[in-house]
Amino acid sequence: MVQTRTLTNGLRIVTEDIPTVRSMTIGIWIGSGSRYESAEENGISHFLEHMFFKGTSTRTASEIAESFDKIGGHVNAFTSKEYTCFYAKVLDQHAKQALSTLADMLFYSTFDETELEKERQVIAEEIKMVDDTPDDIIHDYLDEASFGNHPLGRPILGTEETIQTFTRNSLIKHMDRCYTADNIVISLAGNKTEEVMEHIESLFGGLHSRPNHLERSIMAPSFLTGKTAKQKETEQAHLCLGFPGLPADHEDVYSLTLLNNALGGSMSSRLFQSIREEKGLAYSVFSYHAPFIDSGLLTIYVGSSLEQLDEMYEATMATIQDVKAKGLTVKELENGKEQLKGNIMLGLESTSSKMSRNGKNELMLGHHRSLDEVIQRIEAVGLEDIKKTAEYVFQTDYSLSLISREGTYPTTLWQESLL
Repeated sequence: MVQTRTLTNGLRIVTEDIPTVRSMTIGIWIGSGSRYESAEENGISHFLEHMFFKGTSTRTASEIAESFDKIGGHVNAFTSKEYTCFYAKVLDQHAKQALSTLADMLFYSTFDETELEKERQVIAEEIKMVDDTPDDIIHDYLDEASFGNHPLGRPILGTEETIQTFTRNSLIKHMDRCYTADNIVISLAGNKTEEVMEHIESLFGGLHSRPNHLERSIMAPSFLTGKTAKQKETEQAHLCLGFPGLPADHEDVYSLTLLNNALGGSMSSRLFQSIREEKGLAYSVFSYHAPFIDSGLLTIYVGSSLEQLDEMYEATMATIQDVKAKGLTVKELENGKEQLKGNIMLGLESTSSKMSRNGKNELMLGHHRSLDEVIQRIEAVGLEDIKKTAEYVFQTDYSLSLISREGTYPTTLWQESLL
């Protein structure tokens, strides 16, 4: 059972007690991501995430790592468009020690100038690595084509230019703006004790709070139909198509999830069967839906040789057109429901997945649906719901990003819309 406790300073603690395990997964979720950055700040949330591991007033970077290694645990972090998460998985008997180290990192990091310069180079290399991986960077290009100058259109890592401008003061300023009690959720899943809860309150109860200082209701993006082609010396052409999605809490999000699953979210999906199995045009073909607090993006990715780009594009558009016109079959819908239910239930068998689900839901949505309620919502989706969702998603135009050695669009792209 998921329970939520709010401290007097506004910080929320969400817990799922699992007394049958001997582990504890801890996640600290902060509403700090690339969405809440100006163009000049682009990448600062990710940069700050890195710097929290680089030493505090009482621990060096190596001592932070050792503090988890010596108790047989592990620690990591990630930054997304809308949040940053620091997480650790340890034996239940070491939960207080792990929390103390995480709190030390968040409250007492020194942001040493020497470490800052080294990490600036590390992140520059990370940006170059992504840029050298066409099937990765293509998705950043699609975000830009879909959202333009809106913060959701910018890369999470920032750029080599913006990261050069970050200073110790700018990192502290960003932390002061975003790392406040009202903007933080601590998620615990595992063998929880009241002693651990009291320890969290002692560590985080004094954190300052400034409700509403962070503009959570930042203007929703308009979906654009931008199209961009980049020239790179690649063996394959990498193509992404983008379509308007739905917010994370939209009533039709389960309908869209089932639609995506049938379109390109599994090995039995239409795109996989048509483009890979029947036509042999690609090794990698898939689709996914990325929901945000007020919008979303449905993405289709295909990688194939440049010589097969036109055929691949036409096959993809034909599949989309068929789904839009006819919807799904009864078999596709029923198979999709069982697959989705199985994925959800099997995915929640670890403390890590439970911690992640609960932390994200509390931070982004502010509520938690029980597994039974989720299953009921999935079961309630009908064929007409899928068709309505498909008609909304697959509108008359779409965004597109392409990477190829010639940097040229499919010749059929500029013909009359296949939609």
